[in-house]
Amino acid sequence: MKLYDMRQAPNPRRVRIFLAEKGIEIPFEEVDIQAGENLAPWYLSINPRGVVPTLLLEDGRMLDESIAICRYIEGLHPEPNLFGGSAWEAADVERWQRRMEFDGMFNVGAAFRNTAHAYAQRGAPGAGPPTPAIPAMAERGQLLARQWLDRLEERLAGREFIACDRFTIADITAFVSLDFAKWVGIRAGVAHANVAAYHARIKARPSSTA
Repeated sequence: MKLYDMRQAPNPRRVRIFLAEKGIEIPFEEVDIQAGENLAPWYLSINPRGVVPTLLLEDGRMLDESIAICRYIEGLHPEPNLFGGSAWEAADVERWQRRMEFDGMFNVGAAFRNTAHAYAQRGAPGAGPPTPAIPAMAERGQLLARQWLDRLEERLAGREFIACDRFTIADITAFVSLDFAKWVGIRAGVAHANVAAYHARIKARPSSTA
């Protein structure tokens, strides 16, 4: 297997942290999204969508989408379990992972892609027609990401982890989203003591540097 990666990008980071938690090492190849390398013919021949990360299997099959990649790895290496064991755990992890992704990461991404100069004509990730930045979408992303941060503060009151009382994929997405949010000026402040403490706990895990 080989993972097409970008060290700075949040979605590939989720996969790297997941692999580190599993204790799995696979080859990585860097793809510079900011420079548009993900749109180069050589990369589009691997993944026509032009998105990163992409997992290339030994038999030539390609898998993209970070959570799909993590689910595949989980199927091959079930322990430590990061997607939930029982039916309830799996459902609980799924709902919180989606909230961290849709309420957090996606809104931060909207704020970032609609303000960063390198993406002025690439408002949507991957290959496709030019998509000009829309300032109103950046403003909306900021608004909704800050709401996510407030709700996360409430969720973490008296809790060590996001879902089912142990570290899961939901925590990986939350942690990466919190770091991504700093790119658009959103940080846990004095009103987010629970979030700040949570971030420090997850950052202390060896996998956080993956």
